[in-house]
Amino acid sequence: MKHVVVLGGSIAGLAAARAVRGEGHRVTIVEPDAPGAGGARAGVPQSGQLHALLDMGRLQADRWWPGLSAELLADGAVLGSGDEIRMFADTVRKVDVPGNELIGVSRALLEDHVRRRTLADDHVDVVTARAVGLATRGGRITGVRLRAAGPEPEPESKAERTLTADAVVDAMGRSSRLSAWLTEVGWEAPPVDRMQIDLGYATALFRRGNELPGVVVAHQLPSVTDEQADTGAMAAVEGDLWMAVIVAYADRRPTRDGAEFIRRMRDMAEPFGVVADACEMVGEVRTYSMGHSFRRKWWAVERLPGGLFVVGDAVASFNPVYGQGMTSALLHASCLAAHLRAGADLHAPARGYFDHVEVVVDAAWEVSTLADLAQPHVRGPYPRGYALARRMSELMARASVTDAWVHERFLDVVNMRRRPADLKTPRFWWRVALALRAQAAPGRAR
Repeated sequence: MKHVVVLGGSIAGLAAARAVRGEGHRVTIVEPDAPGAGGARAGVPQSGQLHALLDMGRLQADRWWPGLSAELLADGAVLGSGDEIRMFADTVRKVDVPGNELIGVSRALLEDHVRRRTLADDHVDVVTARAVGLATRGGRITGVRLRAAGPEPEPESKAERTLTADAVVDAMGRSSRLSAWLTEVGWEAPPVDRMQIDLGYATALFRRGNELPGVVVAHQLPSVTDEQADTGAMAAVEGDLWMAVIVAYADRRPTRDGAEFIRRMRDMAEPFGVVADACEMVGEVRTYSMGHSFRRKWWAVERLPGGLFVVGDAVASFNPVYGQGMTSALLHASCLAAHLRAGADLHAPARGYFDHVEVVVDAAWEVSTLADLAQPHVRGPYPRGYALARRMSELMARASVTDAWVHERFLDVVNMRRRPADLKTPRFWWRVALALRAQAAPGRAR
């Protein structure tokens, strides 16, 4: 039985631990901060924001931890399907998609269940410590250097210890220092694509009653003609609460002002306004900002050390409007499991793994950055063919308002069940054309 160290105990780290353990290896999770009350961790400043576990992510989570969805529902999470999920282009409601499902649940509750299920395995341990570097020998990673965790940095004279491993998985998120650690010991850092988006979002909780019967999730995206309109989402979660988030860019980023939050909800689609008028806000508005999206292109590194894997936001971090983060992390873990199941040598460079992760990352990147580039303050980089791609995206968005078949395919890509290439087929665009023609017919336009 080989030993794998996972750096980070978030959803990405826990999923990676489950994937590695499923292939028969022993796992040690290293994290600097243990969960506090309610399952939140101090090192995750965005943990109080609304998160989405897309349908593909939920399917994968139920494979790793059988019965997880049922456990969440028994603990107060709320399952929405069909017309219980209301989606809007600006304030215009889109046609419902039968069979579409989402669970309304806080990140803290989801992570708490995933954590307890993962750590129930006797061969998965947790070490509370701060990783400060890598140990290497003979072309591969042999472990991580650790110091005691604490609120203040340890003195340089404080003795370090090395936790040996056959492989190391970086699940340290956006702020991962893995690239710096590698260059310190003579290895390459990956090239990085960045897109400056200057995004801010704010989340608030409201007491939930019967003010919106039959609504579990509401999601508003800006119309294709008004990139500056607020984006928002709202979900029924455990504790009889609504969790609502408002997202905007640049100088329109939301603040912690509760009165402002209520005013902006009233300007959004009907479900948001109903909650703003009928429900009591619980606690304070929580804000978070994100300066840029990025992807670290590990698959492009010429000299990879053996025994190294990277998952979750440590690989790529996208605009959270599309909720791709947790689902991407679960799919990275699936790539890791498949790589190990194929008999890969843990001590060898994991090129096959990173090639598979590239597919997952590039699909999510294409969806999120195409929408980001429509924002007036975003200045690229623009991919080849961007003008045509944006025009096609606008037409698709208009068609998805009234055509359930087009909307379903769009949601399949957003929910990471399909790849963006599936929205470029002749059949898809024939259906888009029919939908737009129907909208333009006298008496039929919406």
